[in-house]
Amino acid sequence: MNITAADVNKLRQMSGAGMMDCKKALQETEGDFDKAIDYLRKKGQKVAGKRADRDANQGFVLAQTTADQTYGAVIMVNCETDFVGKTEEFIKFAKDLLDLGMKNRVHTIAELLPMSLETSTVEEKLNDLLGKTGEKIQIAHYEVIEAPVVFSYNHFGNRLATIIGLSKKDAKNAMEIGHELAMQVAAMSPVAVDREDVSQEVIDREIEIGKDQARQEGKPEEMLEKIAQGKLTKFFKEMTLLNQDFIKDSKKTVRQYVADNDKELTITGFKRLQLGA
Repeated sequence: MNITAADVNKLRQMSGAGMMDCKKALQETEGDFDKAIDYLRKKGQKVAGKRADRDANQGFVLAQTTADQTYGAVIMVNCETDFVGKTEEFIKFAKDLLDLGMKNRVHTIAELLPMSLETSTVEEKLNDLLGKTGEKIQIAHYEVIEAPVVFSYNHFGNRLATIIGLSKKDAKNAMEIGHELAMQVAAMSPVAVDREDVSQEVIDREIEIGKDQARQEGKPEEMLEKIAQGKLTKFFKEMTLLNQDFIKDSKKTVRQYVADNDKELTITGFKRLQLGA
């Protein structure tokens, strides 16, 4: 059948795909627009397969909490180029995903993918966007915190965001503490709340690194374990949230800052997402 320029343009407006892709889709589906859109979605899935080895380190990161502040989520949607990551459609997709996840209080990407978003599923929308941009696009992370009160922080430019949970909503200065700690996590990138929360795998790795460093410095073999333990103590100080120096007042630790406001207040957990990290 004869595929007119008007037909191609109509499909392009419907799908956002390129002119030649739209023309081929209409030719392959004999002018059926619904089938042509399905064809483009399938093309998008094939592109995803071809580009699985490509880096997707650009994109958009966003954190948010529910109105009652008992649930917070942070999402990272990745693409290959900063150009695509700053487009209105890409940013809207990321925001719509987070809104959908928040509304349904989902906990994983797997829960999110089959959900309805406008007229199709999240997975279909993802493939549509992939087909339009020709880039590898993925929902890289969807992290959640549920607690008596949750706070979120979005760093300028949407390349970094955090969420953090506290054990008491009625704690003294709770709102200020939550905001300050969410920013502390963003700035200082801790690996755990306290030293007891650091996995044995990380501890073992840090000890081995400490031993190797001491060995390369020419330290005696019998001293390596002691030196490595000293380095581990420093690691706990620098990389666990409660033991870090508080960025607003380096004369006290985060633990001291929290206790100065409410001795019963605890941090239930945090999540931090950063593009390229």
